[in-house]
Amino acid sequence: MAQITIQELTIGYRGPTLLDSVSARIDRGEKIGLLGRNGSGKTTLLRLLAGIEVPDSGCIEMEPGTVVSWVPQDVPDGIAGTIEQVIAMGLSEELSLPENEWKKEQVLERTCGQLELQRDADFSKLSTGLKRRTLLGRALVSSPDVLLLDEPTNHLDIDAITWLEGFLASVPATLIFVTHDRAFLTKLAKRILEIDRGKLFDWVCDYPTFLDRKEQALLAQEKQDALFEKRLAEEEAWIRTGIKARRTRNEGRVRRLEEMRRVRSQRPSKVGSMKLSIDSGERSGMLVCDLQQASFGYGDQVIVPPMDLTIMRGDKIGILGRNGVGKSTLLKGLLGQLAPISGSVRLGTKLEIAYFDQTRDILDPEKTAEENVGVGRTTITIGGKSKHVIGYLQDFLFTPEQARSKIQFFSGGQRNRLLLAKLFAQSANMLVMDEPTNDLDAESLELLEERLVEYEGTLLVVSHDRAFLNNVVTSMMVFEETGIKEYVGGYDDWLRQKSSSVKLPMSCSAFPSAKTKPVDSLVASVRSETAVKKLSYKEKQELDSLPAKIEQLESEQATLHEKMGEPDYFKQAAPILAKDQSRLAELERLLEEALRRWEELGERDV
Repeated sequence: MAQITIQELTIGYRGPTLLDSVSARIDRGEKIGLLGRNGSGKTTLLRLLAGIEVPDSGCIEMEPGTVVSWVPQDVPDGIAGTIEQVIAMGLSEELSLPENEWKKEQVLERTCGQLELQRDADFSKLSTGLKRRTLLGRALVSSPDVLLLDEPTNHLDIDAITWLEGFLASVPATLIFVTHDRAFLTKLAKRILEIDRGKLFDWVCDYPTFLDRKEQALLAQEKQDALFEKRLAEEEAWIRTGIKARRTRNEGRVRRLEEMRRVRSQRPSKVGSMKLSIDSGERSGMLVCDLQQASFGYGDQVIVPPMDLTIMRGDKIGILGRNGVGKSTLLKGLLGQLAPISGSVRLGTKLEIAYFDQTRDILDPEKTAEENVGVGRTTITIGGKSKHVIGYLQDFLFTPEQARSKIQFFSGGQRNRLLLAKLFAQSANMLVMDEPTNDLDAESLELLEERLVEYEGTLLVVSHDRAFLNNVVTSMMVFEETGIKEYVGGYDDWLRQKSSSVKLPMSCSAFPSAKTKPVDSLVASVRSETAVKKLSYKEKQELDSLPAKIEQLESEQATLHEKMGEPDYFKQAAPILAKDQSRLAELERLLEEALRRWEELGERDV
């Protein structure tokens, strides 16, 4: 017998039907990932399973005595007390009796130990990550048979997510969870349920297998739909020519056409995909930001220790670290919003910065989506083309009605899409993004990744989404116990390099052409112990002129590349082609020499 049986479940909230006569059977101990687009009904289904919502029709049957607990996506308001008191709210009535005080104490002690929580800590003063861990404890103390989790990795750092994966894998309860974290899904989910246009699809496989099967199913559906449309068009053309004779065969053909029309009208309409484009605007200078032993903090309290860092145009850097270590403080320092406590910060020229704030503070909840993005304008300019704000918002899957609605009624995923729309409504050659993946559905997330990879500007992104970091960034700045270190590559590359015996230097250039060599750390240590020769007046002038020279060389190099990319380029005479090839090789040599000289003089400019 199944632990949970869902039969012909329907619910609509006076609007479009979220779940339309869906059915499923869930066995004891399964680990199920619940997928679907933002607003498709995932949270609604969890609330129905938890008994918080009542369906319009249909029912949910559970084995007698089944205990269900759930952890919502957001921390509820009004919760007060110590961690122990909050967790105790989830105890069964039996354990709350005075004669079972010793059992209650054992359960609370075991739960706090498992979750690594300090029992007497004030809940209201905890970070969001620790609050969510406490709420998980409240759900677990009742020893649930079914555990429902809605976006359990939101606001958690990498260490907390890794711990949660291991913990949930050992929980014997049936686990049904909604998450945007693809690495988390891959690790835990052994079965996938997908909500798509009101229907519930059971894939009975893990997440990687689901991705393969889903792609094959979409291709097959496209072929089937194309064939149906072709047959329907042929029948419509036939009926317009008129029925030449009242024969049974023709009458049957008319009835088949009517049936095809009915099937076509009842077919679920395809859900559009978000159309996302990023305008990188005017190119910034070659140098974006240069830190020389810069530290940041507030007052006399140093949060980010002294560090050296060079960011060049086109770098895509991921910033990783535990909650509260100073990632946001570092971003403010890099952007020049926070003066360094020590050292120096030098910003490049022609910077146009767009900032994505995970708290969504730049969105006014009292204004409509149109007002938040348009900022008093009815049109915006994207890539040199003017577009009405309503039409622009439709590219981000907002209907005209939603565009004119106040955003205080929007879900977390909708607000995140709106923030992306507002961010990309302006041209920017530098993007600074703080947790941009929260609450985005898988399709929107993949599209965002594609656009960021194609983006020609500079990207700084704080994220705990391991798959996102692997797919987008070219280097990582990681807050570790020994300081802030930089690694080439994404999240998996950081894990490999961290586990190796070779220790990377605390800081290095983020620009691929200025790679840190093994001897660099030795040179740096020698320089720290011996006096470095100061720059002469002539060398100082040379250092000041190098950024312009580098930019001129790079500009000529780009022009030559563009020229070589023209269709008729190789139809020219051989001497012209050889001359261009020779000049390109010379430009690469000059550019490498200029970068090396710029780095050398910059290290001595203290």
